[in-house]
Amino acid sequence: MKSEYYYSQMTRLQQSVYRQIYDGMTQLSPSFSVTALPMAELSDLWFRLRLDHPMIFYVTSFRCRKTAGADTALFEPEYMFEKKKILEHQKNLEARITRLIRPMQSLSGPEKAIAIHDFICSQVTYDKLKKGYSHEIIGPLQQGIGVCEGIAKTIKCFCDRLGIDCIIAICEADPERGNPYRHAWNIWKPEKTWYQLDATFDNSISCTEEIRYDYMNLSDRMIFRDHRPVIYPLPACLDGDHFYYREKKLSFTKMEDVKNRIRQAIRKKKPRYTFHWRGGYLNREILQELATFTQAAADEKGLQAGFHVNYTQGILSLRLEEKKAEAIFSIDEDSMPE
Repeated sequence: MKSEYYYSQMTRLQQSVYRQIYDGMTQLSPSFSVTALPMAELSDLWFRLRLDHPMIFYVTSFRCRKTAGADTALFEPEYMFEKKKILEHQKNLEARITRLIRPMQSLSGPEKAIAIHDFICSQVTYDKLKKGYSHEIIGPLQQGIGVCEGIAKTIKCFCDRLGIDCIIAICEADPERGNPYRHAWNIWKPEKTWYQLDATFDNSISCTEEIRYDYMNLSDRMIFRDHRPVIYPLPACLDGDHFYYREKKLSFTKMEDVKNRIRQAIRKKKPRYTFHWRGGYLNREILQELATFTQAAADEKGLQAGFHVNYTQGILSLRLEEKKAEAIFSIDEDSMPE
């Protein structure tokens, strides 16, 4: 099942041109005729088409030639590889995707969602050098590296194969506020409800000891605490009661409940214990109370404790290790990719 959300939002004329471009690019044609549109509109259509179809990983840009007064234009895709190489990549990608989704096919919708998320967080490394192929599915699926766009496209590719409605969300860059690039993530519907998912952010704060789920199945209100507004309208994600940590009973409103869980984690010497605080704003006073309690409990077991904190989402990740001389309790803020 291929979800063509952006196609569904277009006018009939735009949909006709969308199909003309899709057919030409999937046939790997060097050039083909399309109904003439203003260049800005055509560029936007081409961009959204590729969000709908992440398997078109091999087109990087295009040129369009139009004779004055003509009803059609000549569309010339810029291919990343020669035709033979594209076909080879397609064959390899199909085989890899088939292998990866085979064990997921018998799972429920929510279980499939977790499996897709966990693949990204455990098998893909964020590409800080931002190579060209990292923006496409060949980055995560063939090279094991990707940036937000390539990761979001890979997730959509999996969802299309597994029957999960999925859309790639895009927000504009904001250089003045330290965001020099556009950012991409997903909204998806594992069962009957749309949720926000940013696996790139979770990937960046996960580690070998623990996969994080800070940005899995959030509502619009939750995701836009630290995400910029989207460029294109998307279905509303209104359910804020079934995000990952709450579903796993790791979301707390009472300090006593948090302390009891921390005490259990220390007693079991768990190297990581991550939970969500929803008992009000996660401020310095709350953090200091938790830090004081946690280190005192850790001292009794000869352990050193610290927190990684995602302030905007109210997530704390407790870290435990053997106590070292002169070690102090540390509170580190999770950093997200640009």
